[in-house]
Amino acid sequence: MDSEIVKTNTQKIKEIASKLGFNFCGIAKAEHLADEAPKLEEWLNRGYQGKMSYLENHFEKRLDPTKLVPGSKSVISLAYNYFPSKSYESPALPKIAKYAYGQDYHFIIKAKLKDFMRSIHTEIGHIDGRVFVDSAPVHERAWAAKSGIGWIGKNSLLLNREMGSFFFLAEIISDLELLVDGPIKDYCGTCTACQDACPTDAIPEPYVVDGSKCISYLTIELKDEIPEEFKNNMEGWAFGCDICQDVCPWNRFSKTHNEPKFTPQGWEKFSKEDWKEMTSEVFQKVFKKSPVKRTKLEGLKRNLKFLRVKDHDF
Repeated sequence: MDSEIVKTNTQKIKEIASKLGFNFCGIAKAEHLADEAPKLEEWLNRGYQGKMSYLENHFEKRLDPTKLVPGSKSVISLAYNYFPSKSYESPALPKIAKYAYGQDYHFIIKAKLKDFMRSIHTEIGHIDGRVFVDSAPVHERAWAAKSGIGWIGKNSLLLNREMGSFFFLAEIISDLELLVDGPIKDYCGTCTACQDACPTDAIPEPYVVDGSKCISYLTIELKDEIPEEFKNNMEGWAFGCDICQDVCPWNRFSKTHNEPKFTPQGWEKFSKEDWKEMTSEVFQKVFKKSPVKRTKLEGLKRNLKFLRVKDHDF
């Protein structure tokens, strides 16, 4: 393809991303992630996926975008901010991870990605491509790092110097040829704040997270009873966990999001008694469009029973 057309199309992609409210847009060549293969294999062999057996499937698809979109040439990575205007964490109440304060991001961002594709077809022409937001075996953090949106921190999350890490990632894999953005350097330096702060020792070494010990895994992904060894280490988290992000120095640069749908939907007014006495009707009403709905009421109650807040069983 003519270099000027490629340059123009690349600029259009960046403009569309900006118009749709994405904070960052980076582009990488769609190719096999050879460097990631041994890392992923070792992580799985250590059993760090816990009971998330789906992470063991589609190994090659996670590493090769052409197996998801045949003939693909580019991976467009996008970041969408979710940092709230205020924290609803209280030492006396159950805590919910900031990403789950409002409505489920999957639906919100997927709608934006569909708009993105429509804009591409209008402004550039027909392309073959697929959109992803946590919906397929896409190694999203690796692609985001490869595209220069940020670097992968010691807590395994993507970090950005302008915005920290409180943002969602999404991808468009397509056969559109575009100019690529290079990766950036790692700015973690000698900092070990995330490792030091994790109450369950889920970051045993820099850049490696033992998913089976992560509070987010224990409160969301794990469907069995939470192991007793974590009884006094949950630090009040009822759904997800933000500890390793809250202590990260780069998150002092986090900026408040502009997405009305990410504002809390009622649970933020709950008292301790409201949490304890929650009925199925209340759960369905308050968490109807929330990521918290994933746990179902039974799962949330399991998490709540496991908590200690202010040194008292919840």
